[in-house]
Amino acid sequence: QVQLVESGGGLVQAGGSLRLSCAASGRTFSNYSMGWFRQAPGKEREFVAMNWRSDTMTFYADFVKGRFTISRDNAKNTVDLQMNSLKLEDTAVYYCAASPRYSIKPSDYAYWGQGTQVTISS
Repeated sequence: QVQLVESGGGLVQAGGSLRLSCAASGRTFSNYSMGWFRQAPGKEREFVAMNWRSDTMTFYADFVKGRFTISRDNAKNTVDLQMNSLKLEDTAVYYCAASPRYSIKPSDYAYWGQGTQVTISS
């Protein structure tokens, strides 16, 4: 079992920044791919960013490239998502997730946090 707890969501104006954090406990954190996903009202959950066991292997959705950065600290069992140049369409609940596989598919992620709301205002 892996337990995940997100923090750092909130309300910010378009163009601003937020940093989300995810704290993990349970099995060996460094063995897992850590991903961030988001779900807006009425939409399916979608992939945002992931890294595979370390920051040397990361992957981003096209719509966040150049704006978001995923980073992890295997010593502290945390993974962060730095979000810059936020847009109205970034409004969603953001979830941290863990998978033993190198994947961007939500169905491959067995462990999920409870989610944190990110709201972008104009």
